[in-house]
Amino acid sequence: MIIVTGGAGFIGSVLVAALERKGVGDIVVCDWLGSDDKWKNLSKRALRDVVKPENLFEYLEQHKGEVEAIFHMGAISSTTEKDADLIIETNFTLPRNLWKWCGKNNVRFIYASSAATYGDGELGFKDDERPESLEALRPLNPYGWSKHVFDRRVSRLVYDKENVVDEPMPPQWVGLKFFNVYGPNEYHKGDQMSVVCKLFEPVMAGAAAKLFKSDHPEYGDGGQLRDFVYVKDCVNVMLWMYDHKDVNGIFNVGTGKARSFKDLAVSVFKAANKPEKINYIDMPQQLKGKYQYFTEADMTKLRAVGYDQPFTELEDGIRDYVQNYLSSKDQYE
Repeated sequence: MIIVTGGAGFIGSVLVAALERKGVGDIVVCDWLGSDDKWKNLSKRALRDVVKPENLFEYLEQHKGEVEAIFHMGAISSTTEKDADLIIETNFTLPRNLWKWCGKNNVRFIYASSAATYGDGELGFKDDERPESLEALRPLNPYGWSKHVFDRRVSRLVYDKENVVDEPMPPQWVGLKFFNVYGPNEYHKGDQMSVVCKLFEPVMAGAAAKLFKSDHPEYGDGGQLRDFVYVKDCVNVMLWMYDHKDVNGIFNVGTGKARSFKDLAVSVFKAANKPEKINYIDMPQQLKGKYQYFTEADMTKLRAVGYDQPFTELEDGIRDYVQNYLSSKDQYE
């Protein structure tokens, strides 16, 4: 049995689809479905169970001995969420308890971290998991901080045995620092959807794409740079980790190549076969000072452990997303 928390969400549901295609056995999704269309992310899947998060540990105890691995994708992923107590309960306390359960029950644990842990990127984007490296990072928002504080706890458990309470370790543990992910099954995310998804409808309607102006002297309007990574590549990394149970650590998951928001918008126009039209708008006040102008994953560590699959070029990923999902009646992976 494999459990995917957040399995009805964006990355989680694409992972569930890939696990099913891989034929790994029984798949259990832990998530809230709510009253919107989030359920459609699972509409093609054959699942053993769907479990609400508040019932997860009861379910785990009932099926102790059957669970092989937990992919923990569930989180409050909004970078604008301000309720820090709710964020820390969801993004730190829950994975902390799952880590303990996996260690006690010899279950593999693969979890989602985030590139938001790197803050403004002043210290670079090297996925060094040692305590002394992580302690220098300064995330810009509560979401990034919550992911960072869990990474730091994991790091201390692994490296700082003298100063933490000893406890059983999961037989495999992997943290994945996802960069700017885009792709199918993100339609339920509202304002947290990728820019690709947000631009699609106005582009198809013949309207201009709206991108933020820059208030940083080193970047032009639309020239802000991010490491945009296709969700299918993220899932490929997770499946590789599942197949290589001897690999442990915290790893970046990006392409290793920063691209501009203008590049992204132009790619959407091309994929939709529409004339290019871009307007630049003022950045919201609440984002100023909390905005990453440059992200680029250092992929050295992931390559060093043997991951050799290529990452999708931005133009190719957007073409696949626009033409085979966003433009399709059947948008779901």
